[in-house]
Amino acid sequence: MTDNVLDEQVGYYRSRAGEYDVTAYGDVEAARRRIARLVAAMAPRGRVLELACGTGMWTEALAREAGSVLAVDAAPEAIEIARARVRDGDIAFEVADVFAFRPEERFDVVFFAAWLSHVPEDRFDEFWALVRSLLADEGRVLFVDEHVDEQGKEAFVGDEVVERRLNDGRAFRIVKRFVDPRALRDRLAGLGWQCRVERDGADWILATATVSGSRG
Repeated sequence: MTDNVLDEQVGYYRSRAGEYDVTAYGDVEAARRRIARLVAAMAPRGRVLELACGTGMWTEALAREAGSVLAVDAAPEAIEIARARVRDGDIAFEVADVFAFRPEERFDVVFFAAWLSHVPEDRFDEFWALVRSLLADEGRVLFVDEHVDEQGKEAFVGDEVVERRLNDGRAFRIVKRFVDPRALRDRLAGLGWQCRVERDGADWILATATVSGSRG
């Protein structure tokens, strides 16, 4: 079931790439300003890996702050849009399945926006083990996602599965697990992470995670 939904999730974001920015953000220019502000506040420095970069809205801001950025996504259609959007800075893109991504390089920062909520429960521990393996010593994980208060906007068809429709009417199932900050901190603490969570507006949470015992 999980694998089938994850395959459908990739298909959804491949099909949605061309309409993603407007349907996800509405006012794209206002979203870009907000994203730039948040990324600057999170201060991603050094070598940054962005997982599930999508159309590059966050990549654009990361490239202004980081020494270098490797941006990864499973949807080549989204990567194509991101390449066209982000032309400045030391930036590279790669089409890859996040769950199977195993680069040789290690990174000072692993960043992801609106991705953790698409990681199913039975892949959560595995995902965080992967992230840990990608971090350099004293590295940080920075991420943004949707607060649990926002879950009423989705049409759930299972415990962690929602149905989404594209502008052409096609329906897809995807994983969606909104973030409860306290539950997230507790869950990550059990996996050996220290996590600080803040809220920006009613909809987004911003989080920083470091391996317990590191200076971060």
